[in-house]
Amino acid sequence: MEPLNHLESFVQSAESGSFSAAARRLGLTPAAVSKNVARLEARLGVRLFQRSTRRLTLTEGGERFLGQIGGALTTLKDAVADISKDDGQPAGTLKVSMGQAFGREHVLPLMGDFLARYPAILPDWHFDNHQVDLVGEGFDAAIGGGIELSPGMVARELARIHVVAVAAPAYMAGRSLPRQPAELAQFDALLRRSSPTGRLRSWTLQHAKGDQATVELPRPRAIFNDPEAIAHAALMGLGVAMLPMPFVERGLRTGELVRLLPAWHFDAGAVWLYYPSKKLLPAKTRVFIDFVLERFRSERFAQRMQVA
Repeated sequence: MEPLNHLESFVQSAESGSFSAAARRLGLTPAAVSKNVARLEARLGVRLFQRSTRRLTLTEGGERFLGQIGGALTTLKDAVADISKDDGQPAGTLKVSMGQAFGREHVLPLMGDFLARYPAILPDWHFDNHQVDLVGEGFDAAIGGGIELSPGMVARELARIHVVAVAAPAYMAGRSLPRQPAELAQFDALLRRSSPTGRLRSWTLQHAKGDQATVELPRPRAIFNDPEAIAHAALMGLGVAMLPMPFVERGLRTGELVRLLPAWHFDAGAVWLYYPSKKLLPAKTRVFIDFVLERFRSERFAQRMQVA
């Protein structure tokens, strides 16, 4: 039987497409990973990769070998992880990706209770707004939206997210409340610039009865590329903002923000919990998924992110 480190070097290299990426995931040097794969090829008498300066490509034999051992190796590693503690408690490093503001506001507050329940798990949480490659970058789970659901991944919906128009009571003092979306153009607008395109994002709203309206925005007061910054500017009374509920729900609940045009909103899609689809998930991943789903359900997160 081949040494497990040789097999693991092969599988990680095949999944990530390079010895360097595999080395980062395994905590080895690229040279060590390359040597492990070369020894495996020599032992099998089969070339597993076509090597180039840019990327590794599996040969036909490599594809067949990966299909034969990939699942079995993962099951073996997960079984070892599950019994890594004498008391049988879930253990290990839990690598999770989530949006910066969303993670700080809605996921990080759960960490205390999660660690109290599972003290042998070490959270390695990445707060970043870019979409991650769950498998290629070695994440156990991710929370967010818009991640491409590639083969081998599962997505569980946490909530539909509504976008609403808000302002601070101090800003609205002495001003008449808008009755139609077009009247939002009379106020100082806190606008968002799209990071990918550089364009200002328009304001689109839908009435509870189904009518849609796009607001012309002739007088921006300030422009940001970050919704959390826009929420802070709205709290400061600098103008009117159009923001997803995760950024304003607390302010609306405490009265620091007021909702304008309560019959209008925009559906921005869903926030999801992503994780690999495996018959045998590592215990650390399985309990994290169950914990997040349980807490979001008990705290009525989905209902709080939507408007009547």
